[in-house]
Amino acid sequence: MLEGRILRLETRGAAADYAAQLLVRLGVEPPRQSERPDLAPTLEWARSGAMALCGHADAPPRIVSAPLASCARGALEALRALAGDDPALPRDGAALLGERAACAGLRRAGRTSVGGSARLVRTADGWLAINLPRADDRAALPAWLACDAGAATEPWTALEARLRERTARELVERARLLGLAVSEAAPPGRAPAQAVAVERCGAAAAARSTPPGLVVDLSALWAGPLCAQLLGACGARVVKVESTRRPDGARFGPAAFFDRLNAGKESVALDLTTPDGVDALRRLLRAADVVVESARPRGLAQLGIEATAEVGARAGVVWVSITGYGRAAPAGDWVAFGDDAAAAAGLAMLAGRGDDGPLFCADAVADPLAGLHAAAAALAAWQAGGGVLLDVSLVDVAAHAAACAAAPDRWRGDVAPPRARPLRGRARPLGADTRTALASLSDRPAPCR
Repeated sequence: MLEGRILRLETRGAAADYAAQLLVRLGVEPPRQSERPDLAPTLEWARSGAMALCGHADAPPRIVSAPLASCARGALEALRALAGDDPALPRDGAALLGERAACAGLRRAGRTSVGGSARLVRTADGWLAINLPRADDRAALPAWLACDAGAATEPWTALEARLRERTARELVERARLLGLAVSEAAPPGRAPAQAVAVERCGAAAAARSTPPGLVVDLSALWAGPLCAQLLGACGARVVKVESTRRPDGARFGPAAFFDRLNAGKESVALDLTTPDGVDALRRLLRAADVVVESARPRGLAQLGIEATAEVGARAGVVWVSITGYGRAAPAGDWVAFGDDAAAAAGLAMLAGRGDDGPLFCADAVADPLAGLHAAAAALAAWQAGGGVLLDVSLVDVAAHAAACAAAPDRWRGDVAPPRARPLRGRARPLGADTRTALASLSDRPAPCR
């Protein structure tokens, strides 16, 4: 934060209050709010497109008693205030909650997630959110349930029959050992002190008002790519780095959604099983002003890369680590995606209130919420001089939003469908910029050590 700079928010109300609280917790002076009122939380939810994704397919969409859409708008408003109202940034943070569904034509489906890979299933003493987006996940089901291989070919039939005989805690513990994204559908009430944990592990540079020069985006799927894309909209150069052997899985989903998260980024593809590939990755990290990654800590550690050491190696770096449950052991090794993380934070129980069990809340809502918070935190940290690691947990961000002041639980007005931002280009083909991006590193000033 530059001395004497006054941040201004665009509205006054629930979203602006959330933006102000987020900025203060990130170490920024309290911003000034305008006189223009923002939407009431219930109306924000109804207009966001997320409400249309919440509830049973054959019943009206659901209100949730937490101002999730206002929190999303507030996080983006915080970013816009830091960036000086950059016109390249989107204006409607709440609408980002439904963007994937808008691109893919997805609909609400009750206890099946909007994206289709997760389900809420009853156990002997509660409910589990079980997410099986990968072929490897389904292949691990026989080991998880200690049953024959039929569970991998007809997973939900096997799950619904067998899980009623076992406790939720037992099932979650075993699933985590196998790397499955399984969580209890917890009641709301888990309220972390802050949405983003800030760890000082390097020297700060002088405060700065310009955007980061280079953002290296190692992340995949939704939250991390959204964070990096928003930093790019603030004026940063963003280089997206993928493994040639395991590219970002979102490349194989709806192109319209992948493009919205990754257009404008350079694409670097590296074979990280080779010394040359790892060396190239190290060169990128040594040149980066901001690093965004969404791997479990042990993933990079296997390559000999450790976040705190990278931040400590030179002044001013910001490292954004997005995980399911935070970096600390043992939770740092647990797998999570947006839908099961939201259920772990209590949002499935909020969405199913008054029903006979939980319901999925919008579409993987922990992902866009985390991406918005991560972008605001990254820019705030960069402007303050960096030297920090930002620990962004999908579950903590969702739980923090769930713990905000409750919204009314009835709505009789219109409910807007999901919508997407205008498309501003196509994502680059995998590895299209590898050679030029790596060659450009020689033009960067030598890092301060």
